[in-house]
Amino acid sequence: MAWVHASQYYPSSSAWHHMKIFGIAGYSESGKTTLIEKLIPVFTGGGMCVSLIKHAHHKFDIDHPGKDSYRHRHAGCTEVLVASSARWALMHELRGAAEPDLDELVRHISPCDLLLVEGFKFHPIPKLEVHRSAVGDPFLHPNDPHIVAIASDHRLDTDLRRFDINDVAGIATFIREYA
Repeated sequence: MAWVHASQYYPSSSAWHHMKIFGIAGYSESGKTTLIEKLIPVFTGGGMCVSLIKHAHHKFDIDHPGKDSYRHRHAGCTEVLVASSARWALMHELRGAAEPDLDELVRHISPCDLLLVEGFKFHPIPKLEVHRSAVGDPFLHPNDPHIVAIASDHRLDTDLRRFDINDVAGIATFIREYA
């Protein structure tokens, strides 16, 4: 399996032709976020521009009651963009519409070298499975042909590339070189 490039989402735009998309999948508490948090500085320290899409299985809110933006959304705005000298965030209310799939969300990301995707376990992009034996969940890779490697805290019998869950440098090299 080869890289999934964002150019499949933006075929007419050369800005996205070099953006690689790679997923990190696993069950809750497997260590996905911790691993990603360690990988990002390795990538950015090597000069890569990295972005991330994270899927949340629960209702979440980045806004706070009492703030103007919160009040505007609750008054009925479909979108509210909050901007400052440090960052900006666009909040889009679905208001009963279907949850967007990964393909649609990628279209909202600015061009970057590497787009990491946390979650979206069953989307057809190359993925690293993160698995901890103590969590007790089954492996994803037997039922997902898009998993190309596994990071775990125990040895396992597989033909897939396997990494110790703490081998951040090795995992980063694999993701960078995967093609």
